[in-house]
Amino acid sequence: MPRGSKSAYTGKQKRKAEHIEKGYKRKGVSTKEAERRAWATVNKQEGGGKKSGSGRGGSKTAKKKK
Repeated sequence: MPRGSKSAYTGKQKRKAEHIEKGYKRKGVSTKEAERRAWATVNKQEGGGKKSGSGRGGSKTAKKKK
């Protein structure tokens, strides 16, 4: 997947970024900058796109074996 591709994001994240982008545009921010800021905000709030792979999805409170 090339850098900047939005295919790894959920529909909810895409809608959220679009809404945030519209808000920046209303404030007079350029289209390109508004899009950049919107995706940066989504990444900060949600931790990026869909996550998959080994070691993901386990309990955060799992205890270590001794």
